[in-house]
Amino acid sequence: MGDNQNLLAEQRRALILDEVRRRGGVRVNELTRRLMVSDMTVRRDLDALARQGALEKVHGGAVPVAEASTHEPGFEVKSSLELTAKEEIARAAAAMAVPGSAIALSGGTTTFALARHLLDVPDLTVVTNSVRVADVFHSAQRAAGDARTIRPGAATVVLTGGVRTPSDSLVGPVADAAIRSLHFDVLFLGVHGISVEAGLSTPNLAEAETNRRFVGAARRVVVVADHTKWGTVGLSSFAALEQVDTLVTDGGLSGAARAEINEQLPGLIVAGDTADGSAEASAGAGEDAAAEEPAASD
Repeated sequence: MGDNQNLLAEQRRALILDEVRRRGGVRVNELTRRLMVSDMTVRRDLDALARQGALEKVHGGAVPVAEASTHEPGFEVKSSLELTAKEEIARAAAAMAVPGSAIALSGGTTTFALARHLLDVPDLTVVTNSVRVADVFHSAQRAAGDARTIRPGAATVVLTGGVRTPSDSLVGPVADAAIRSLHFDVLFLGVHGISVEAGLSTPNLAEAETNRRFVGAARRVVVVADHTKWGTVGLSSFAALEQVDTLVTDGGLSGAARAEINEQLPGLIVAGDTADGSAEASAGAGEDAAAEEPAASD
């Protein structure tokens, strides 16, 4: 891990989690040496991560949480993980949004981060089943002045309605019916898991059906997912990898995973990583999107 004496708590904990996942467990004395912090600091970090459900403390260290395929963490737990990666992914994905286009954002903490970066893209029509995502746009409108007056260029936001999940997504028949008659230029999709065998998956059966509707209504599907989602499989698959146009992820993705994804998907963007030409891939994706005409309004 190198000399991380001056790391912030968030960065330290991200490194600890990465080590736990990579090695299948860590000991406190190993972390104190690698992070160059006190035993007490490491134990506080492990306590905080355990409270979030990100790992399990054991005598002398920590191990990964053994999650069932039906386990769905709450929004607050997920939002505290991989913060830097999610911001990098959100910034790269936002460059793919074309002014005046119709886009969809699914629920999730990465799409929540993306929504904040989309506030400066003019004249978007945004359909979402995420209460949190919708609130990003509505809060920006309120902050701009009179909530009854729509500022020029502000996004038009449609919230689907439906039954709320632990991750604050709206799912079920109401959400499905709202999406059924719509057409999107681009769908930005957050996922619980992504793999070659299972494709895109989620622990929530109703959310799987709603996401399936989103995928079917989009001309282009962009998955936004940090590297920890690769190889994770939830209870219900809702799309095959061949239905995905682009995956936007972060530099924590292993070389083997990148090679496997490049064989399966037309586009892979590794946010914040220019060593493998990802910056060029990102620019090309944006140009391709800009060349497309926005979908006609219904």
